[in-house]
Amino acid sequence: MTSEIIDTKDLKNDPVFGQLSFDNHEQIVFCNDEDTGLKAIIGIHNTTLGPALGGTRMWQYKSEWDALNDVLRLSRGMTYKSAITGLNLGGGKAVIIGDAKTQKNDALMRKFGEFVNSLSGKYITAEDVGMETRDMDVIREVTPHVTGVSEAIGGSGNPSPVTAYGVYMGMKAAAKYKFGTDNLEGKKVLVQGVGHVGETLVKHITDEGAQVILNDINEARLEELSKKYGANVVLGNDIYGLDLDIYAPCALGATINDASIAQLKAKVIAGAANNQLANELKHGTMLKEKGIAYAPDFLINAGGIINVYAEVVGYDKAESLKRTENIYNTTLEIFNLSEKENITTHQAAFNIAQARIDARKKEQNS
Repeated sequence: MTSEIIDTKDLKNDPVFGQLSFDNHEQIVFCNDEDTGLKAIIGIHNTTLGPALGGTRMWQYKSEWDALNDVLRLSRGMTYKSAITGLNLGGGKAVIIGDAKTQKNDALMRKFGEFVNSLSGKYITAEDVGMETRDMDVIREVTPHVTGVSEAIGGSGNPSPVTAYGVYMGMKAAAKYKFGTDNLEGKKVLVQGVGHVGETLVKHITDEGAQVILNDINEARLEELSKKYGANVVLGNDIYGLDLDIYAPCALGATINDASIAQLKAKVIAGAANNQLANELKHGTMLKEKGIAYAPDFLINAGGIINVYAEVVGYDKAESLKRTENIYNTTLEIFNLSEKENITTHQAAFNIAQARIDARKKEQNS
C-alpha cells in the first residue's frame, strides 16, 4: 500500500461524469487486483431493455483516460446496437488494460470473471479485441454471466463469423442504395483491419468477385491473406484518397474524421469497427453532404451480439443467421428514413433505437 495521499488539484476535474463520452451511464466499475496485475473497467450504460451485454477488450492503452473513454463509448454503442436489432438487452462493455499477447493468462481471466460475477448478472461479458473463445471458457469457471463460450460446453462459439456476415449484409444493402445493385462483383473495396472479422468479410466479398485491397498494421498478416485471397495490399495510413467504391473500417474506431473525409473517394462506408465516426453529429453530417452512404456501425456489426444472445434466450445457429441476415433489410430502411427526413443515417438509426428504449421505459413507469 502507498502512504501518499493524492491532492485533489492533481486530479482532472470531473474524471468520470465530466468525460465527453459519459452519457448518463448507470454504473462504471473500476477493477484492480495486485496479485494478478489486473486493471480493468466495466461500463454499464443502460439496462432498460435488459441486462447489459457486451464484450471485453484487452488493449495496451496509452493512458487510463484513454481506456475510460473507450469503455464509455463502447458501452453506449452496445445499448443502441441491441435496441435497433430488437434484442432485450442493455448496453455494457469492459476493457482490460494490458498487452493480450504478453500479459494475458488464466489467473487474470478468472480474477476478471470474479469482478463480473460480483455484478450479479447486471453485466454479461463476451469476446472482443484481444480476447478469444478460450478466454470466455476460463471466465465461465467463476461466473455464469459470460457468453461466447465454446460450443463443446454449450455455448455459441466464436461470434466473429456471424459479425462478419452481418457487416457483409449491411455492405450489400448500402451498395444497393448507392449503386442500384447489391452485387459487389468488380467493386473496389478497402478492408482496413484483417483480424477474425475482417478476414471473414474479405472471404465473403472475394467470393462475390469484389476487387479487395487490404490494410493492417500487421504486415505478416497482410502478406498471408494477400496470397490466400488474391487481394492487393496497401501499407500505412495514407489510404483514404485511394480510388475506391467501398471503404470497410474493421479495426479500431474514429477513422472517419475531418482529415479522412476530406480525402475519401469511396461512395460507401460499411465496416465492422465500433464508433467509426470521431464525432457522430459533425462527421455524420459531413458524409451526408459529400454524398457518401454510411451504414451505421452499431447496426451492421450487430451479428456478434445476435449470435451470443442465443445463449441468453436459447435459439439455435440457424435463427442467429436469420436474424443477422435481416440487417440487410434494416439497413435499407435506415437509408430510406435518412433520405425521407433529411437526417444522417447515424441519426436515423439512433432515433429508432432510442424510441424503443423510451417505449420500454414508459411501460416500466406506467
